[in-house]
Amino acid sequence: MATDFKLYKYRWVVLAVFMFINLTIQMLWIAYAPITGPAAAYYGVTDLQIGFLAMSFMIAFIPLSIPVSWVIDTYGFRLAVSIGAVLMGVFGLLRGFAGQNYTLVLWSTIGIAAAQPFLLNAWTTVPAKWFSIEERATAVGMVQLANLVGTALGMVLTPILIETISIPNVQWIYGGIAAFSSVLFLVFAREAPATPPGPAGSEARALMLDGLKHALTVKSFWLYLCVSFIGLGLFNGITTWVENIIRPRGLTPTDAGTLGALMLVGGVLGAVIIPPFSDKSHKRQPYILLGLLLAIPGLIGVTFATSRPLIFISAFVMGFFLVSTNPVGMQYAAEITHPTPEGTSNGLIQLFGQASVVFVYIMEALKTADGSFTPAMVLMIGLLVLSALLVTRMKNPEKPPELESQPAID
Repeated sequence: MATDFKLYKYRWVVLAVFMFINLTIQMLWIAYAPITGPAAAYYGVTDLQIGFLAMSFMIAFIPLSIPVSWVIDTYGFRLAVSIGAVLMGVFGLLRGFAGQNYTLVLWSTIGIAAAQPFLLNAWTTVPAKWFSIEERATAVGMVQLANLVGTALGMVLTPILIETISIPNVQWIYGGIAAFSSVLFLVFAREAPATPPGPAGSEARALMLDGLKHALTVKSFWLYLCVSFIGLGLFNGITTWVENIIRPRGLTPTDAGTLGALMLVGGVLGAVIIPPFSDKSHKRQPYILLGLLLAIPGLIGVTFATSRPLIFISAFVMGFFLVSTNPVGMQYAAEITHPTPEGTSNGLIQLFGQASVVFVYIMEALKTADGSFTPAMVLMIGLLVLSALLVTRMKNPEKPPELESQPAID
């Protein structure tokens, strides 16, 4: 009955503080990517060592993802995300105090990286606890938006700030913002509303181990894991090496920040605009396929364009369509693997995505003698085409029982 469940306005408060901590950890992740050259010179290390600061997030994610998903599904997202928030705030501030000591910067970064799974693996759990089924892809899209805004801010602000502020002071500012966002989450986040957002029993989920076994028997879920692996590998590879990719074409670190920001602004818009259409029609697979297909021209432009305007437009187009597939895909995975806990399905997707750190290494390995990343980018184009082909084999989820009745609004 509709009286047994309703939506609370406070869900937006919970979502907002969750979005804020996701935003700040992305700033901490990407802060060195647009200033790879200047940072390498400042710390007296190689470009690869600076790139490793971003790659450490993906590497740390691999062993931590499944245990963190267990914590989320067993003890709730509020406790799990609070652990991540505290780690992020503490190590974010420590990185600012590291000065010119690259070793201390690296260990502080690893501490921040350990916090990331606690945040990313709860992306679908928070909406499942507070939002109706018709809002969940949209809510996941909002969290994705926050991540992209954080990445865009790190991309754009860092090259500008280091013109007048030292690199350690920039990191201290970012760490302070992260600590503030952590405090807000600890104060305002709540585990669940007084009454559920869906019909009684509609959100019953299996125990994590049983749910994990079930998820791995679903063919469409395996296909989406492969798609996620490629898509996030492409995204992480380009954001990690953005300055190196465009440097041979005569573009500057500021241009790299602009390109990255435009790609992310496109992603923000895609994550906001596309998921509501998927929610309204309750169709997931067609929107994932469309996003991948339309991202291909943008990736081709980023690979081969030589003029600033064309490179920038291509980055925006690629970001808009590629990123829009992620929130839709995560909700798709949560639906086709039911009753697997959301934290488990989300964690597996994030695990495969972060395991795509191998793409970052491959891109560096394929770099030509003159520093060009074109061979690696051509490989990415081929893999994106392969992803689209895999999506054509995925089945659209059946209409869930939650859509048969409407929750009351508080």
